Amino acid sequence: MQKETSCTNAALMARRHAAVARGVGHTHELFVQRALNAELWDVEGRRYIDFAGGIAVLNTGHLHPKVIEAVQAQLALYTHTCFQVVAYEPYVEVAERLNRLAPGDFAKKTLLLTSGAEAVENAVKIARAHTGRPGVIAFTGGYHGRTNFTLGLTGKIVPYKTGFGPFPGEVYHALYPNALHGVSVADALKSVETVLKNDVEATRVAAFILEPVQGEGGFYMAPPEFISGLKALADRHGILLIADEVQTGAGRTGTWFACEQWPVAPDLITTAKSLAGGFPLSGVVGRAEVMDAPAPGGLGGTYAGSPVACVAALAVMRAFEEENLLARSRAVGERLVKGLQAIAAKVPAIGDVRGFGAMVAVELFEGGDLKRPDAALARNVVTEAARRGLILLSCGTYGNVIRVLVPLTASDALLDEGLALMADSFAAMG
Repeated sequence: MQKETSCTNAALMARRHAAVARGVGHTHELFVQRALNAELWDVEGRRYIDFAGGIAVLNTGHLHPKVIEAVQAQLALYTHTCFQVVAYEPYVEVAERLNRLAPGDFAKKTLLLTSGAEAVENAVKIARAHTGRPGVIAFTGGYHGRTNFTLGLTGKIVPYKTGFGPFPGEVYHALYPNALHGVSVADALKSVETVLKNDVEATRVAAFILEPVQGEGGFYMAPPEFISGLKALADRHGILLIADEVQTGAGRTGTWFACEQWPVAPDLITTAKSLAGGFPLSGVVGRAEVMDAPAPGGLGGTYAGSPVACVAALAVMRAFEEENLLARSRAVGERLVKGLQAIAAKVPAIGDVRGFGAMVAVELFEGGDLKRPDAALARNVVTEAARRGLILLSCGTYGNVIRVLVPLTASDALLDEGLALMADSFAAMG
C-alpha cells in the first residue's frame, strides 16, 4: 500500500520537475494517493472522477477485485522465470483465450509481450518474416508507439516525432479516411494506390497497419467500406492487414476487438492497454501460419508475458464474461453520447460528437466553423474540468478533440456526474 504523505501536489510537482526528464509530458499537475473503480483521490485528499482511465488502460476500473485477487495469489507463487527459460500455464491460457476471441475463421496463435509499441514492432517483424518483404504502409493521424520504429509508423509530428529522426526506412503513409476533415473513403483508397505507384512497389510491401479507431489521432473510425477496399488491395498484392488495437481492444468499442465489427478479418492484431487491467501486458494474435513465420528464438523478451500480468489478464477476461462488460461498454457509450449531444446543443464550438462503444469524443471548432479547429478551447476545458474534479484528456491531429475513456465499470450516476462537470466546464468558458 502506498504510504501516506503530507506533501502537496505543488511540492511533489517541484520534485518531479527536478528529477524527471523534461520530455515526459504531464496533463494534470496532480499526484494520486489512491483510486477505486472510476474515482481517484490526490495527495491533498481531493476526489476526482476519472474519465481518462490511464489512457484506455482501466476498462475494468482501478483495483478491480478479481484482478487484485488474482495478482495477490500469483505473488505468493512466483513473479518471473522468463517464459523462454521456464514456461508457465497462465501465458498459454491467455494465448488460448485471445486466439478464441480474435475474429476470422482460421487457426490462430498468439505472442505475448509487455508494451503496445513492442506489440506493434513484433507484428511488423512477423509480417516481414512471413512475406519476405520490408515495406509497411501506415496512415496519417495514426499513433503506434514511442520507439524509433513505431514513431516512424506514427502519422503525427508534434509532439511525438519532433527531434527524434531519422526514422527507419521502408515506412510509407497514406491518407486515413476522415469525412469531417474532407478525406473520403475514395480519397483514402486512392492515396494507397498512389503510394504503391509512386513510392514503393506492391511486391515490396509486407503489411498495411491501421487503428480501427484512431486514438491519439482524434477518435476517427475507419469506415467498413474503407476496410473492405483496403483488404481487397492487400489480397490482390499479397499484403497482410494489421489491426492496431492497443487502444480499442479489451472491450472499449463494445466488442472485445473493434475489428470484430469489420466486414473482413485482419491477418494480425496488436493488443495491450486494458488487456491486463493496469498491469503491463501486450500481445500479437493472428493467422497461425503467419505467426509461425519467425524461427524459434526470433520472438520473445525478458519480461514478455509476465506471469503476474497474465493472471491479471485472465481475471479481466473473467470480469468481462461474468459482469457482461461488452454490453456495458455499449450502454456507457450510448449514455455518454446522449449526454454530450445535450451539451453540444448549448455549445456552438462542439462541431461533432462521436462514439464507438465507450470510445467517445467531442471535437471543437472556433465558432463551430469546421475549418477552424480550436485546440485552445480543448486545453482550457480539460484544465477547468480538472479544477472541478473531472479528469479528461485531449487528442487529435489539431489538438481540438476531448476524449472520454471512463472505466466500463463506472455507475450511471458517476457518468452523469462527470457529464454535469463537463457541461459546467464548457459553460465556464463563456
